[in-house]
Amino acid sequence: MPMTFGVQTGQQNCSLEELRELWRFIDGAGFDWISVWDHFYESPPVDGNGSCFDAISALTLLAQDTVNVRVGCLVLSIGYRHPAVLAKAIATIDHVANGRLEPGLGAGWHEPEYRGYGIPFPSRSVRHDQLDEGIQVIRALLTQNSTNFVGKHFQLVDARCNPKPLQKRVPIWVGGVGEKRTLQTAARYADGWNAAYVSPEVFREKCVVLDQWCARVGRDPSTIARTVNVGFYMKTDAARARAERDRFFKEMGPRAEERVQGMFFGTAEEVAEHVHQYREAGAARVALALRAPFDREALQCFVEDVMPLFD
Repeated sequence: MPMTFGVQTGQQNCSLEELRELWRFIDGAGFDWISVWDHFYESPPVDGNGSCFDAISALTLLAQDTVNVRVGCLVLSIGYRHPAVLAKAIATIDHVANGRLEPGLGAGWHEPEYRGYGIPFPSRSVRHDQLDEGIQVIRALLTQNSTNFVGKHFQLVDARCNPKPLQKRVPIWVGGVGEKRTLQTAARYADGWNAAYVSPEVFREKCVVLDQWCARVGRDPSTIARTVNVGFYMKTDAARARAERDRFFKEMGPRAEERVQGMFFGTAEEVAEHVHQYREAGAARVALALRAPFDREALQCFVEDVMPLFD
């Protein structure tokens, strides 16, 4: 199976110029995807005092600064913006990107952000209902001359979104691994599905569930792209790799154990084996999830010593 590579850049605890320099490097290094994330506070959560740039603004800048990669956000929380407003932003950014935008959508999870900003944080079931409706609203606005929509959470009356995106159909991604709702939503509405920080074994299991949902809704499962975000903690030598693994456990705290199998630790040889496992599990793309400080030496090593093995 062909394998491509992307990068998820968390726009926290760094300057915009650091991000832009990183994006330009990635754009010319053989990757096919760059993503930002949608947070107001730092992730993993600490105390809310860390710096974190806005997703829509950062995504627009990313679109402007690159020419080769597809660009997106894994994922935009449906609760942070009305989907009609988000559709307008998507259409605009696709023009900035010259038709390279692939937005991702999710139900949202970072409760302190909702509470701090006064945004309602309803039950998981309600948030998933909002996601289902929101995707339909966005798709309609991006493709139809006018949109009427009557849902429980969103209502549109003769709504217009002009100009339309440059792409005739903007690929919409759904992110998350919930088997009852998220994967069902992906099967019904998504062009691509992304899982974050899961092991190859779990990724394979989730792919099976996604196939089952596709069968239930009458969808060809091969029409949904499947990718995984993996935390990037690779180093160029064994000693530094061990120190980085220790830093990860200190940084992530209680969440470290549940995520450790969805991270790239060790040297290039060890990481290459991990990539191979994801490919065998059904991932079409592996995206390296980066947090500042960005280790350009390790990233260059990945480009030179790992990526060519999967051409």
